[in-house]
Amino acid sequence: MDIRNIAIIAHVDHGKTTLVDALLKQSQDFKLKTDAPSDLIMDSNELERERGITIFSKNASVHYGATKINIVDTPGHADFGGEVERIMRMVDGALLLVDAKEGPMPQTKFVLRKAIQAGHRIIVVINKIDKPDARSTWALNATYELFIELGATDEQIEFPVIYASGVQGKAGLQPDIATMQDVVPLFDTIISHIPAPRVDVSAPLQMLTVNLQYDNYKGKIAVGRLYAGTLKKNMQVAHINRAGVVAKAQLTALMLFEGLARVDVQEAYSGDIVAIAGIDNISIGETIADLEHPVPLPIIHIDEPTIKMTFGVNKSPFAGKEGQYTTSRTIKERLEHELETDVALSVTQTDSADTWVVAGRGELHLAILIEKMRREGFELQISKPQVILKEIDGHKSEPMELVSIEVPEKFSGAVIEMMGKRLGIIKDMRIDNGVTFLDVAIPTRGLIGIRNEFLTNTKGTGIMNSIFLGYEPYKGDIRSDVRGSIVATESGMSNSYGLLIAQGRGQLFIAPGVPVYEGMVVGQNAKSGDMPVNVCKTKELTNFRTKNFGVQEGLEVPMTLSLEDALDRIVDDELVEVTPQSIRMRKMYLTELERKRAKTATSNE
Repeated sequence: MDIRNIAIIAHVDHGKTTLVDALLKQSQDFKLKTDAPSDLIMDSNELERERGITIFSKNASVHYGATKINIVDTPGHADFGGEVERIMRMVDGALLLVDAKEGPMPQTKFVLRKAIQAGHRIIVVINKIDKPDARSTWALNATYELFIELGATDEQIEFPVIYASGVQGKAGLQPDIATMQDVVPLFDTIISHIPAPRVDVSAPLQMLTVNLQYDNYKGKIAVGRLYAGTLKKNMQVAHINRAGVVAKAQLTALMLFEGLARVDVQEAYSGDIVAIAGIDNISIGETIADLEHPVPLPIIHIDEPTIKMTFGVNKSPFAGKEGQYTTSRTIKERLEHELETDVALSVTQTDSADTWVVAGRGELHLAILIEKMRREGFELQISKPQVILKEIDGHKSEPMELVSIEVPEKFSGAVIEMMGKRLGIIKDMRIDNGVTFLDVAIPTRGLIGIRNEFLTNTKGTGIMNSIFLGYEPYKGDIRSDVRGSIVATESGMSNSYGLLIAQGRGQLFIAPGVPVYEGMVVGQNAKSGDMPVNVCKTKELTNFRTKNFGVQEGLEVPMTLSLEDALDRIVDDELVEVTPQSIRMRKMYLTELERKRAKTATSNE
């Protein structure tokens, strides 16, 4: 069979998944197995639907004429770059989606660099041309400049261009939506410009494991490209791990992708993307080879983590009340399980048996892991995110990010001041139709906790994205004007009277009738320094009526903390308590006496 293997790459929210859905729906023999056709078929994960972003790469295949097209939908956020890097080893070309209004964005640069480095042919799709303020010609010219900047070859720069509206399921060779009927021009361009896999059926078997999936009946399923040879169900193969150790194994199932489903087959040929089962200890980046001639494929290189957090067993007074999995054994097993599928993650045991240092590509990368564990029934306590520093050529070095900001012109001064305080250096600035566009190089640690301040300074109208630049010499200390916390001094049930007292100090995180414990953070102090408050305090009852007796005093609506909010707001001596039902902030040391002792011990050191 004639085969094409392609990846869909783009910046976050530039319409990858919507376009893949259009390709699926307009392909031959595809049956839509869903009760809600308006939903994005490829964003099957609950977290993906909620956030509107692709987190996990997914495989699908469509048929167009006599050609089978294997499509891989990749994440657009740089925090999930580990997925993108692997996918480039599985395909022969890529569709690069660029928003007709926004043009190339930071993540566009990130994912395109990976495709260019892999030497792939690329088709540029100018998407969302049906937007009222679409600028197709400008977006195309900016994309050309990006190809040149990233060092693309002459062949890669001579890319074909397709104009599309993924949401309408239309594509064409000209940016005129009225002349478009369907996505057939895109199918034709894929067939004519993306090369078929180079195969040698007689060569010894070689398959590279790029992704892992799980099935309740088949167990661990390894997905990858069959580079050479032929695979058969129940055949014996050589499993070569990342250390180069060869072990004999037998396949129990062999599958190909048809539409969105995995279909059992008896045989698969080189060039196709396959899924196999039967090797329990297989991991990403390992080779399945011929038993008689086991030759490993090159190991996938993955960028190192830049952000770390401490994951620990929940030790708050409410521990074990809301979660199903609370012990160090279950948490350790879950983290080890995640390592098998997420190669951009690292987990290190600390001196304590119930605490681990978990490192990833960014705050969002780790926040998604915490959210997944929380929904599975785990209880955890998480420390403040910290950057991973390195010693390079005898100098202390830190990770740097390139931040791209889009903000109304009237808020640009506040944003520039905010970035300057965090040691950001403006690399580029332009103003277009009352909107300021900024490119800022800033230490990664300067971005920790920036989200809430950015939203406040831009009244929720700003857009900020970042990509990893690399390590540079340490830029110096960042001046901190962190606000303090409102800390509960008693355990019990929060009361309106006690909360009214606390409300005068800053922003509350809880409402009346909420269980609290001593040392729990119940709000943010308007000034620096912590403010101890008894939020369980009740009003003294007397025989005398006060002037406003019976009048309800006004409590403001408290701020509901999301996981990202809590991680943004905590400071060095605080933790986030994560359970399936609640997100709480707490002091590392719960009592005032313990905090004083810890402070004294630190100052003595």
